[in-house]
Amino acid sequence: SLRVMETEEQARNRFQTELEFVQCLANPNYLNFLAQRGVFREKTFINYLKYLLYWKEPEYAKYLKYPHCLHMLELLQYEHFRKELVNAQCAKFIDEQQLLHWQHYSRKRMRLQQALAEQQQPQQHPPPHGNATTK
Repeated sequence: SLRVMETEEQARNRFQTELEFVQCLANPNYLNFLAQRGVFREKTFINYLKYLLYWKEPEYAKYLKYPHCLHMLELLQYEHFRKELVNAQCAKFIDEQQLLHWQHYSRKRMRLQQALAEQQQPQQHPPPHGNATTK
């Protein structure tokens, strides 16, 4: 088979395009849109979703602003999930679950940051007792 080598610019453009697309998968309404247009029934698209799993590798994942897109990408590997996305209620449910998770995560993170800030405040330590034994 004929292999065409990408130029550096083409590789950069492909990286940018795939980075943007894989993050769009975090949006359940977009997934519903794709499902309703039959995109998830196309063999080539299903293969593309499999190909995109390379974003789970740490050297690629570090570029993601919305890492939960990887969870959706994982779920999209399953035909049952792809079929369910045609249903707008399914997309709505996922959307609500993501919001709940985000709210919980935000509150938890705020509490962790507060605890950390309190730990880092200079502590008033009493001077050590003068009963240390000397040899």
